[in-house]
Amino acid sequence: MNSHGSTKKLVRLSLFSAAALIIFILEAQIPSLIPYIPGIKLGLANIITLFLLATHTKREALAVLMVRILLGSFFAGQMTSLIYSLAGGLLSFIAMCAVINLTGTDSLWFAGVTGGIFHNLGQILAAFILMQTSAVFAYIPYLVIAGIFTGLFTGICSMFHVKHFRRIFSQKSNKEKNP
Repeated sequence: MNSHGSTKKLVRLSLFSAAALIIFILEAQIPSLIPYIPGIKLGLANIITLFLLATHTKREALAVLMVRILLGSFFAGQMTSLIYSLAGGLLSFIAMCAVINLTGTDSLWFAGVTGGIFHNLGQILAAFILMQTSAVFAYIPYLVIAGIFTGLFTGICSMFHVKHFRRIFSQKSNKEKNP
C-alpha cells in the first residue's frame, strides 16, 4: 500500500475512533437503564465495532475499539472503568469475531447479542477479581438478559449501517465503471 493509501486508511480509522468515542462519552451521561443494576447501557459505541468487523479487518476493528476504550476511560476520569471496559470489550470482541467467523456478516444481529452477553460477563469477571466477592455473580441473569436486548439493538443498527454502506459503495463503483 502506498503512503496515500495508508494515510487515507489512518484518517478513516481515526474518524471511526472519534465517532465511537463521542458515542461512548454521550452514552456515559445517561443513567443506567435499570436503576438498581449498575452499568446497564445500550452499548451504542459497539455499533461502530460491529460495523468495522463487517466492513474492515479484525485488526482495524480492534484498533478502533482499543482507542475508544483507552481514551474513553481517560476522558471519563475513572481509571477503574478502564479495567471493566477492557474486560468487557475484549471478551465481547473475541465472541463477536467467533460468531462472524461462523455465520458471516449477514448475522450481525447475532454477533451483537453474543457481544452484549460476553461484554457483561467480562465486566462481572472484572468485578469479581477487583472486589473479591462472589456476590457479583447474582447479577449474571439480569446482565445476560440486558445483553441480549442491548446486543440485539446494536446488532440490528449495525446491519442497517452495513447495508447502507455497501449500497453507497456499489453505486459509486458502478458510476466509476459507467461514467
